[in-house]
Amino acid sequence: MSAIVISGKELAKRLREDIRIRVSKFIEETNVVPHLVVILVGDNPASVSYVAGKQKACEETNMKSTLIKLPVETTEEELIKIIEELNSDHTVHGILVQLPLPKHIDEQKIINTISVEKDVDGFSPVNVGKMVLNEECFLPCTPAGVIKMIKETGIEIAGKHAVVIGRSNIVGKPVSQLLLQENATVTICHSRTIDLKHHTLQADILVVAIGKPKFVTRDMIKPGAIVIDVGVNRVDNKLCGDVDYDGALEVASYVTPVPGGVGPMTITMLMENTLAAAKRFTR
Repeated sequence: MSAIVISGKELAKRLREDIRIRVSKFIEETNVVPHLVVILVGDNPASVSYVAGKQKACEETNMKSTLIKLPVETTEEELIKIIEELNSDHTVHGILVQLPLPKHIDEQKIINTISVEKDVDGFSPVNVGKMVLNEECFLPCTPAGVIKMIKETGIEIAGKHAVVIGRSNIVGKPVSQLLLQENATVTICHSRTIDLKHHTLQADILVVAIGKPKFVTRDMIKPGAIVIDVGVNRVDNKLCGDVDYDGALEVASYVTPVPGGVGPMTITMLMENTLAAAKRFTR
């Protein structure tokens, strides 16, 4: 058995073209160009790369992108002041502060400062609460991308047993909630889980987001499962996921690659949220 590879790169390309068409129509109707502002504090190489990807996606979808680069010694107070100014700027529809931030800055405080209406990352407590209540909100981009990729297989999520490894606020918890809303039966595993393999072998859908390279091996995957690898790790100067990709190909029905899997979808969902924010602004 050889799994089908779910190419996030190809899916993102199709979705971005659809977003580009909708953005063009929106601009034509309203004369408003969706505008995303990304704030980068410091020069973390991974963050610089992610930000460049977001700017490129804005260009591809006919949106305006502004990058505010700040030195690593920027104070929390200075960053908050910039965000508050952007909150009041009616030409700005989405605000994203690239994480991680330098250790002297409280990330949650910064997230809380971003206007709920411009929180296109979907990290604010209000948007998280609305997501849990299944109300209209900005969904966090990576979990939303994961759901899109699962649906791309054509296999119905409802009734399936989904196992999520990882309980972070950015991926694990929200993707579990979104799977639940799709009527999956959801098990969340983490560092304190006893007999992890017992749980993963029951997973029709396995989502892995723990940041440990090739942690999930072939013998931990149920034959025919859908495996979504959210991890991005660098080993011997090469990128790999949290799943042993070659092993997963032998036993799963669908597998996402790293790179070229969830990453492009995360940025695509950010574009979707930015367009939605601009539309709300013009209502």
